[in-house]
Amino acid sequence: METAYYQWQGDDLILRCHLQPKASNDAFAGRHGDSLKIRIAAPPIEGRANTALIRFLAKAFGVPKRDVQIISGELGREKRVRITAPGHWPDALDISRD
Repeated sequence: METAYYQWQGDDLILRCHLQPKASNDAFAGRHGDSLKIRIAAPPIEGRANTALIRFLAKAFGVPKRDVQIISGELGREKRVRITAPGHWPDALDISRD
């Protein structure tokens, strides 16, 4: 059985992400082990990939950028991200509120 790449903490969604910077576009790219693989076009220089990740997730989950926070892994590819009270989630992701 695969481990879920997300968990709920109250109304907040915690995602385990594997970031692939310098991709051709920003997109969800399936699973990478027990993480959600996310392609980001920005390079991993001076925090640009992290900024692009926050912008991408905010748009995808229908929240303002201030409601997306990298809670661990800021300097690596493996990250944990908190999304405060997402308005919706993308059809491409298998997320439930069980």
